[in-house]
Amino acid sequence: MEKYIVTLTVEEREQLEAIVSKGSHQSSKVINALILLNCDISSGRMRRTGQEVAAVLHVSERKIDGELEARLIALSCSEPPEGQANWSLRLLAQRAVELEYVDSLSHETVRRALKKTKLKPWRKIGWIIPPQANAEFVAAMENVLDIYHRPYDAARPVVCMDETPRQLIRQTREPIKAAPGRLAREDYEYERCGVCNVFMASEPLAGRRLTKVTESRTKVQWARFVQEIAQAYPDAQRITLVMDNLNTHTAAALYETFPAPQAKALWDRFEFIYTPKHGSWLNMAEIELNVMIKQCLDRRIDNIDTVRREVSAWQVRRDQLKARINWQFTTGDARIKLSRLYPTFEA
Repeated sequence: MEKYIVTLTVEEREQLEAIVSKGSHQSSKVINALILLNCDISSGRMRRTGQEVAAVLHVSERKIDGELEARLIALSCSEPPEGQANWSLRLLAQRAVELEYVDSLSHETVRRALKKTKLKPWRKIGWIIPPQANAEFVAAMENVLDIYHRPYDAARPVVCMDETPRQLIRQTREPIKAAPGRLAREDYEYERCGVCNVFMASEPLAGRRLTKVTESRTKVQWARFVQEIAQAYPDAQRITLVMDNLNTHTAAALYETFPAPQAKALWDRFEFIYTPKHGSWLNMAEIELNVMIKQCLDRRIDNIDTVRREVSAWQVRRDQLKARINWQFTTGDARIKLSRLYPTFEA
């Protein structure tokens, strides 16, 4: 016996048929509409049984119980079959049947089961994973974290420095501007016009930053930017400069760019502090760069002069707001939350 009997009105059937025919709805909504239409007995229509509808639409009548859900979760976290880069919903459903977890199972049922746990085995996020129990990493990390919790001192400012390459891109067709009831649109085709590099220096406690757009990211370009940072703090006794440990970020670059007396005088103005390898997230200038990209450079710009004007205008506006970074992560937090990175000792 069927548990439910479906009787649709003329208006309801027309609405469901519109959903099926227009093809602009989510697949789950279309499948639900098809199920109701096939189960309808209004006006003496011949209805299909639940098993027949499930077979035609490749859906499952069975609800996921706790045991099957646990098996699906474990399966989705395992290595995919040979020849497959990742698990898909259909592949998981097929594999569950092959393993005799269930007689039949639809990919939509699998999707609903995984949705509750927010598992998406077909997606991966690129992430920098530091090595386990690495003394070099934690030593550099704790040094940076201690520096971030120094009280503000105008004579010894803490400045974070980072850089990012940006593509110069030209539109091949005129974009369509937004209008009431219409989103802005741009053609997927574009023309590459080279690259540029954006340097960022940020003093988080003062809400101050310095930017520079260059044609390349060489040792010379970096050294000249360091010179500009020093000029921006004429009264500072020494500037603590936190940066990534790149091969261009060295005192040697100063000597390759300036005469020895000038290079030495410039080097003496700074205390260089390097974030650990695989620890670029410890550089607060990276946060500023991400804000700048989102607010200013998340669009197609085809020449470096425009990039310079736009970045300069963004910096002025951001400085006027005195936007600061409220860094809360401490060495104590690191020893608890990142304990796996610390070497272990037997009592």
